[in-house]
Amino acid sequence: MALVKSSRSKKSTVLKIALFATGFSGIVAEYILSTLASYFIGNAILQFTLIVSIMLFSMGLGSRLSRSFDKNIIFYFVVSELVLSFLVCFSAIISYIIFGVTNNAWIVIYLLSIAIGLLIGVEIPFATRINNEYEELRFNISNILEKDYYGSLVGGLFFAFVGLPYLGLTYTPFVLGLINFGVSFWLFYTLRHQVNNKLQKVLYASYMGIGIIILSGLFFAKPLVLFGEQSKYKDKIVFSEQTKYQKIVITSWQEWHSLYINGNQQLSTFDEYLYHEPMVHSVLGMTPIKKNVLVLGGGDGCLVRELLKYPEIEQITLVDLDKKMIELGTSNSIFTTLNNNALNNSKVTTVAADAFNYMDRSEELYDVILVDLPDPNNVDLNKLYTKEFYNICYDKLQDYGSFITQSGSPYYATKAFYCVNKTLEAASFYTLPLHNQVLTLGEWG
Repeated sequence: MALVKSSRSKKSTVLKIALFATGFSGIVAEYILSTLASYFIGNAILQFTLIVSIMLFSMGLGSRLSRSFDKNIIFYFVVSELVLSFLVCFSAIISYIIFGVTNNAWIVIYLLSIAIGLLIGVEIPFATRINNEYEELRFNISNILEKDYYGSLVGGLFFAFVGLPYLGLTYTPFVLGLINFGVSFWLFYTLRHQVNNKLQKVLYASYMGIGIIILSGLFFAKPLVLFGEQSKYKDKIVFSEQTKYQKIVITSWQEWHSLYINGNQQLSTFDEYLYHEPMVHSVLGMTPIKKNVLVLGGGDGCLVRELLKYPEIEQITLVDLDKKMIELGTSNSIFTTLNNNALNNSKVTTVAADAFNYMDRSEELYDVILVDLPDPNNVDLNKLYTKEFYNICYDKLQDYGSFITQSGSPYYATKAFYCVNKTLEAASFYTLPLHNQVLTLGEWG
């Protein structure tokens, strides 16, 4: 009797671990697809909302679909785990490849969300029915759901602090898929005696075949992703990295280089001076005292290069959210050549921090503040174009101090340009709209 109880307990435990792995990989698959949708389509808030909503709805459909299966539940549960492992592993690669050959990659991303949601939705009722043999109802349901939700928490933490910043969108899906793959095989092996011999052979062959495909995909993942990504840019990609905050890409054409963040061009070495010189020299020329200068953003170092042309400047502080961008500005040969090694100058201090939080906590007063940030297309950036942020900046300026910010294109985004102007006025600034023609970007303000 003790042996029977021990065996039942072991089977139930393995089943719960499988549900934990499903929750772990499922939630991260949502985040991966949401991030990819934001990268390919834009509008991060909308994409995260749609992907998560679609996947939760699909889980409901999957739960309803599970009613149709009344025999060989263990077999179908293992099959769904296998398919889930495959889809999670290849979600990013499939999206990148489709994006490389068509502009309709968003359809594939949404279809993958539906498929993964359906599989997770099917698995939870299957697991509950299987575990019904090992635990009474009140423990069964709570334990199954509990492990799935706990897995989701761990998965979210893994994606935020390990997967995205260290493994990127190329390898994070494979780590998750392989974990799910391994746990599902352990579950199948533990419960194999409850599956008839014919279906056992099918599953053994399936594990071998899918395992080989996953390992092959892992080996070719980087070139496949690069193929899909390269199609997004007309020039050759010489650097590509997904950081915790953004996708940074550098392309090359002849002797010129371009910097892209989340697919949007930030500068070209061909004509970046048409942006950076007016931004620095216009505001510095209006400021009587310029000893202590603050730059928010501008991790490429070009603004600092121009600032160092003023010998009276004693201290320059550059604050950029992304540590990787600062590293590129300080050590990448493309940027150190472009910015004349400005970020390594003894007058310059670089800080990796959120600009809003940095300004809110800073007790220092500055003579000049320059804000060189991407357009406000997500929550983190939106707050840096608000009256609240401009009020903080106003309070951190000397009485004679000056402030300047990039404000988009007055030609392509006229309303946004004048919205920035009105917001600055609402924060008590006296404003002067300024724009210049940048050849690679167009009219810029």
